[in-house]
Amino acid sequence: MQLKNFPIATQGTYCINKTPLTFLSLTISKEHKMSLFKNIFSKEKKETLDKGLEKSKSSFFGKLGKAVAGKSKVDDEVLDNLEEVLVTSDVGVNTTLKIIERIEERVSRDKYMGTDELNGILREEIAGLLSETNSGDASEITVPTDKKPYVIMVVGVNGVGKTTTIGKLAHQFKNKGFKVVLGAADTFRAAAIDQLEVWAKRVDVPIVKQKMGSDPASVAFDTLNSAVAENADVVLVDTAGRLHNKVNLMNELSKVKRVMQKVVPDAPHEVLLVLDGSTGQNAFEQAKQFTKATEVTSLAVTKLDGTAKGGVVIGISDQFQIPVKYIGVGEGIEDLQVFNKFEFVDSFFKL
Repeated sequence: MQLKNFPIATQGTYCINKTPLTFLSLTISKEHKMSLFKNIFSKEKKETLDKGLEKSKSSFFGKLGKAVAGKSKVDDEVLDNLEEVLVTSDVGVNTTLKIIERIEERVSRDKYMGTDELNGILREEIAGLLSETNSGDASEITVPTDKKPYVIMVVGVNGVGKTTTIGKLAHQFKNKGFKVVLGAADTFRAAAIDQLEVWAKRVDVPIVKQKMGSDPASVAFDTLNSAVAENADVVLVDTAGRLHNKVNLMNELSKVKRVMQKVVPDAPHEVLLVLDGSTGQNAFEQAKQFTKATEVTSLAVTKLDGTAKGGVVIGISDQFQIPVKYIGVGEGIEDLQVFNKFEFVDSFFKL
């Protein structure tokens, strides 16, 4: 018996009713245990992702089936129909045109392409598009050792699941052994402060807050001071989610940044924009407003379960050239998943 998967193994004998039995005593390293759990965890995550994208997938393939009905090869008519399928699946016009152009190139190169090949080709081309903004298999927020505390400013309009995303991220960071502090700088809505406080208690991390109507920059300043004093590793700062005009939004977020930099000079290290995937094209508009108002470094797309608009992830990632780092595929605390482009495309196109 080979034991190449286990770092340490010792062999001996044990007698039952004088019958010698060979036994192996295994000492499994911590790293190996972690890899075993990771594999089990990944399977569960994959099942949740499959389930979360079920409506998007059903809607897409229902439309695709009609688009190629009665056709055996990919021709101009099929491509026109496919274009309509992608646009109505919330992939977005510009991204759709890119995908169609790539498929047209393949058709002209291969001379003949059967409609039965479309699923595989779409899978390849969309994975290729996502690779342009999401390097590696999965791209979660990583906390470097030379930046402490690591400050993440979370932005997004009310109702997109911003506070819930912060709570679930706090849970993930804490599970990795990081010391986390939350800052309730969305002071225009009492419910936002209360909701973040509920998450802080649930995850068991400290929260810095002031009364409703307080200056958001003041809350951010207090949060970072507290984090430095507590020797925290990660700070998650919630910000106002009002869709006011671009100038006011820009001024407000700029002020929060400036004040944070008085405590941590290069803060924020990450600006995470949370978008509601179930709103489809509205998510594009929100992304436009926030990317014009402040520098956004990463995206979280929530509420993909229960919607047929999962294609929005593909379009937003491509159009804004900002990596999608998290997707929400369920209400559970573990259902904010690190975005893995290959697993996403695989689940989306799994027949």
